[in-house]
Amino acid sequence: MNRNFALEFVRVSEAAALASARWMGRGEKNSADRAAVEAMRKAFDTIDFHGVVKIGEGERDKAPMLYIGEKVGKGLCSGSKKLDLALDPLEGTSICASGGMNALSVIAIAEEGNFLHAPDVYMEKIAVGPKAVGAVSLQNTVAQNLHNVAEAKRCSIKDLTVVVLDRPRHEKIISEIRELGARIWLIGDGDVQAAIATAMEQSGVDILMGVGGAPEGVISAAALKCIGGDFCGRLVFHNEDSRSRALLMGIKDLNRNYSIDDLAAGNVMFCATGVTDGSLLKGVKFFGGGARTHSLVMRSETGTVRFIETSHNFEKKPNYNFI
Repeated sequence: MNRNFALEFVRVSEAAALASARWMGRGEKNSADRAAVEAMRKAFDTIDFHGVVKIGEGERDKAPMLYIGEKVGKGLCSGSKKLDLALDPLEGTSICASGGMNALSVIAIAEEGNFLHAPDVYMEKIAVGPKAVGAVSLQNTVAQNLHNVAEAKRCSIKDLTVVVLDRPRHEKIISEIRELGARIWLIGDGDVQAAIATAMEQSGVDILMGVGGAPEGVISAAALKCIGGDFCGRLVFHNEDSRSRALLMGIKDLNRNYSIDDLAAGNVMFCATGVTDGSLLKGVKFFGGGARTHSLVMRSETGTVRFIETSHNFEKKPNYNFI
C-alpha cells in the first residue's frame, strides 16, 4: 500500500474526532456517534480509492451508520486502489457522552480480502505487546497465560497489569487474576485503546483479557500487527441468530481460534485520533476559530509509529466543522 494513504486516512479520523468531540459530556451518545459517522463518510469521499467497510456498524439493520459492506471513497478510475476498512468512527460512545477518558476515532486499512469478515458478535480475546509474542493462547488457563507473559517480560506475575472490561461476565477472570497477585485495570469501555496500550512501554499495561466486541478485535489485531504485538481471538455466540449471521458472512468454523494474521493479513495501516483525553492520545482541544487534534499513524510494512499533532483552522477549512 502506498504510504501516502496513511496521511490521507488520518485526516479522516481527525474529521470524525472533531465532529464527535463537540458532544463530549453532553449525555447524548447517539448524537456523538452520528456526528462521527457523517464526518468520516464525507472525509472518505475526498480520497481517490475504492473502499469497502469490512468491519463497521449497522450490519444487522442497515442503520444510518458506516455499515458492513458499504462502499466509500471517490474512486475516480478503474485503477484506483481497492482497500478494505475496519473502523469505528467513535470507539467509546458512552465515554464521550459522559466526558470520560480514552474515546477514539479509529481506522484500520488493508488490501482487498485481508480482514476477517467478522460479524457483529462477541469475541474472547487476549492482546500483548512485542515482548510477549507467542506467550499467550486462548487454550491456556489464566494462570498459564500470566505466567508465560511474566516469564517473557522477565518479571513477577505481581508486576503485571491486566486490563479487563468491567462486566459481570468477567467475574471469574477477575477473581483468578486477583488470586495470582497481578494488578487489574478495569475499564468501562474502549478495549481497542487498551489493546494498543499493551505494546506501549510507557502505558504500564501488559495484557488485555476477556470478552468484547468482535469488530473491535479485528481493529485491535490490525493495530498490534503494526507495532509487533500479538493477538488471539475466538468468536462467542449467545444465540442461533448470531451463529446464522456468522455462517452467512462466510465463517466456516464457529469455534476457530484466530491468530493475529488470521484477523489482519498482509500489510496493514492504522490511524487513530483522540476524541477525549486518554493514556494514549490527547483529546480534541477547541479554541476560537479552530481546534487541535492528536493522532497516531502506524504501518506494519515498516513498523513506523507516528504521533501527529494538528492545528485546524475552521476559517480556512470550514468542512472540519461538521456540526
